[in-house]
Amino acid sequence: MLVRSISQSMALAVVSAAVLIGCASDRRAAFMPGEGPEVIYESGAEAMNAGDFRDALLYFQALQARYPFSNVTRQAQLDMIYAYYMNRERESAIDAAEAFERENPTNPRVDYALYMRGLAHFDQAPNWVERVMKVDLTERPPRDTMQAFSVFQELLRRFPESKYAPDARERMIFLRNRLATYENHVAEYYITRGAYVAAINRAKFSLEHYPGAPETERSLEIMIEAYDTLGMTELANDTRRVLAQTRGEIASAQ
Repeated sequence: MLVRSISQSMALAVVSAAVLIGCASDRRAAFMPGEGPEVIYESGAEAMNAGDFRDALLYFQALQARYPFSNVTRQAQLDMIYAYYMNRERESAIDAAEAFERENPTNPRVDYALYMRGLAHFDQAPNWVERVMKVDLTERPPRDTMQAFSVFQELLRRFPESKYAPDARERMIFLRNRLATYENHVAEYYITRGAYVAAINRAKFSLEHYPGAPETERSLEIMIEAYDTLGMTELANDTRRVLAQTRGEIASAQ
């Protein structure tokens, strides 16, 4: 009985996949014969504006395959980045953005491709296990966070006057704070393991790469603890003075 149930489920899945593929083929076939690039692009744009990002991608992909050098194809490449992003295909959005940047290095819309690539990394959601277990994401290796920070940083460096720059700056502040918090988590772990030099180096890295983060005080405290334990009194006292100055500056700003 169990084997029969599994077989029926597999058969249903195969049939469903075939239907989906057939529907996609029907949609492609609807505009393929004799249609010019502008018509295909408009169909894709209409689908995207209607929130049908899956169909929009089918149109844009067909346009790119049939008319790779058309003027509207370049715009379609940008629209595909957005459509992938909105369709929750983050990796595809990143790949499409990188392809546009690589193929159109002098295009004035590269800032948009960079911004969307940063967003795709920024919006990487916790997986279901992390949600169920309520994992503290500040303790997770921040691969996507670092990527997003780096991409937004490149956007601001290359296009400081871009209309996407203000939002990128705000997101970088959030990312900076998360990265600094993670570095301190690692430094604290080294303290518990007795790896005091490694803890100092990690805290220094946080101070040097993420200045202004709220975690600055904690980084200095970790360094003081490690220096004291290692008997480096002079360095510990120097760091205490920096910590006192930092706290004074924070108090004055409030």
